[in-house]
Amino acid sequence: MDTVLPLIFMAVMGLAMLLYVILDGYDLGVGILLPFAPEEHKDMMVASIGPFWDANETWLVLGVGIMLVAFPAAHSLVLSELYLPVAVMLLGLMVRGVSFDFRTKANDKHKPRWNNAFTLGSLVTGMSQGWMLGAYVSGFRDDWWTWAFNGAIALTVPAAYVVLGAGWLIMKAEGELHDRAIVWARKAILPFMFGIAAVSIATPLISETIFNKWFQLPGLFALLPIPLITVAAFATLWHVTGKKSIIDAGYGWVVFAATVLILILATLGLAYSIYPYVVIDRLNVWEAASATSSLLILLVGLLITLPAIIGYTIFAYRIFWGKATELTYGS
Repeated sequence: MDTVLPLIFMAVMGLAMLLYVILDGYDLGVGILLPFAPEEHKDMMVASIGPFWDANETWLVLGVGIMLVAFPAAHSLVLSELYLPVAVMLLGLMVRGVSFDFRTKANDKHKPRWNNAFTLGSLVTGMSQGWMLGAYVSGFRDDWWTWAFNGAIALTVPAAYVVLGAGWLIMKAEGELHDRAIVWARKAILPFMFGIAAVSIATPLISETIFNKWFQLPGLFALLPIPLITVAAFATLWHVTGKKSIIDAGYGWVVFAATVLILILATLGLAYSIYPYVVIDRLNVWEAASATSSLLILLVGLLITLPAIIGYTIFAYRIFWGKATELTYGS
């Protein structure tokens, strides 16, 4: 039990962060795309994420909460190293939340300002998350090479969110907005792909531990499906977005699904790279974990909380599935 419990909490924490990236990622992507749409489409873009965006952030709270209570040593180390980008991310999330509601009530004169604030909050949030991921993977090193690596991921994450957001709009929108979303997705694929490629090449170079795990036999052959499937997913994205007839035939969901697959594969690769560390080369899962007695109590709470979050997430998506309709609030 002493060995297994920390691994269970580590797995759930990783799952929560992956679901956050996917679910909140698409609505961040829609926010980043907002300036590229004409005024008559912006309300529908926001309406497409209206029933979901706030609840999507629950997964971030769950992931960080698990780190706090199950791995307090890692939480202290990570948050102290990432204090500034975390503060920037929270500021971005607050700006998004305020502007989302205020834009609905604002008159025509002030509405563009809140639209811009929503976009700025979305972009800042995505970039700060990318920077934090880079710093985490590099083990919080402080040199010019690591800063360049962090910056590359800070640009890659918003590109991934844009592809997710465009894929979401392809599924949720109709007419001209639907067609614009196909164009946006196609334009964002190359930055997303080159970003993933650059980060994948740089990650083993930034960490000797990761290099040894990926390029030693027989592990190299066992891991080969991850990059191969990723390449196939990008090829699928490029092919589908270049053939509107495929999307019009009812396969628009492929854009979103292929992007999600890429993110899942990237997460699996990262999990393999850092295991058994919570903070690479500094704290492993068992060193960072709370006492077994504490984890047993926390497990009871997790067994109640996790099904509840999964349940209402599935319920919300079932209720509001289908094409987006106009989002309104009471006067």
